[in-house]
Amino acid sequence: MKKLLTIILSCVFACHAHAIDPVKQYGQLQVKGAQLCDKRGNPVILRGVSLGWHNLWPRFYNKEVVQTLKQDWHCSVIRAAMGIMIEDNYLENPEYALQCMTPVIESAIKQNVYVIIDWHSHILKTEEAKAFFGQMAKKYGKNPHIIYEIFNEPVEDTWADLKKYAAEVIGEIRKYDKDNIVLVGCPHWDQDIHLVAESPLEGFQNVMYTVHFYAATHGDDLRQRTEDAVKRGTPVFISESGATEASGDGKIDAESEEQWIAMCERLGISWICWSISDKNESCSMLLPRATATGPWADDVIKVYGKLVKGLLEKYNK
Repeated sequence: MKKLLTIILSCVFACHAHAIDPVKQYGQLQVKGAQLCDKRGNPVILRGVSLGWHNLWPRFYNKEVVQTLKQDWHCSVIRAAMGIMIEDNYLENPEYALQCMTPVIESAIKQNVYVIIDWHSHILKTEEAKAFFGQMAKKYGKNPHIIYEIFNEPVEDTWADLKKYAAEVIGEIRKYDKDNIVLVGCPHWDQDIHLVAESPLEGFQNVMYTVHFYAATHGDDLRQRTEDAVKRGTPVFISESGATEASGDGKIDAESEEQWIAMCERLGISWICWSISDKNESCSMLLPRATATGPWADDVIKVYGKLVKGLLEKYNK
């Protein structure tokens, strides 16, 4: 009887450990139709948060934050936003950028949580992006934890130009990594997903398209546009979102945020919230006195951060 109880308890603990390790649970991700799926072809929704720009909030780019976000915030995915703009960005200081990105990526791999390597830019830099993502794919592509986001938020670029850019960058990634998911941005701050639905990329597998929303600005119109695209077979991934206005500041619209999340859950869309940072604005989740490593008590988590943490705890059970 004692031996049987030991076996049962071992199984319980093993199942629990399996459940809290997303990559062990889902394995190599793949895209089937409009849906992100696990290694067996079962639908998957990843839920998590984005770190702020590495060149503005480097103090949060460490292995302890990854552990805090996985264990305390129940994230199944973490986005590392490598700044390509603003001062001291990757193009100006690539060595420092990699010093920030490396511990996040490698800790995510160790912690068995998915990690998005995000080229955080609003302007096309094709050759630079190809070189960077080729380097990342060569170094990390063997790990199923990796997701590549090749262009954060296009602004003025046409969908035709973005398709050309994506084909070149994805082509470079696929030289070294044949399987991991690639996220492709669409025009107008990742809002014109209808253009993607009308003319998606051809010749590539495991590609998804990003939509970004800020719930106090973007409501029913963008939600409907997103749903229409998914129903047309477009694989959508919400790689950045917030409950605030599009500026990242202003009011917090919890009702609209919950409508967005409910739609994502209904349609099987993965979602990520912006951001782990300590700026004096509504969408920054932490106060300046929050430690660089976590875990963070409630008194240093701002209103929006508590909302996001609550949503993650609700859905990533």
